[in-house]
Amino acid sequence: MIEKREELIELYDLYCSLLTDKQKNYFEEYYFLDLSISEIAINHEISRNGVFDQIKRVSILLMDYEEKLKLKSKIDQIAQLQIKDEIKEEVINILKE
Repeated sequence: MIEKREELIELYDLYCSLLTDKQKNYFEEYYFLDLSISEIAINHEISRNGVFDQIKRVSILLMDYEEKLKLKSKIDQIAQLQIKDEIKEEVINILKE
């Protein structure tokens, strides 16, 4: 479970610009602020099920983006290359742009 959470957060860092503001808010409140689904529902005046669906939808979207674009996979491959760290960081930053 922790691994899945960490993976989703990594994918969010890469693909958050492809999400709507509402999707970002729910994801950030749940994963970064550690709010419960009930707390998020109260804050946004929607049902708990609505929040759950949004968080699930964002998770699926992030995994789908990775499946198609493979940025995380490419970054992981670059990190394993036997080249200077400065070059790795520069290449990774270019990919993230």
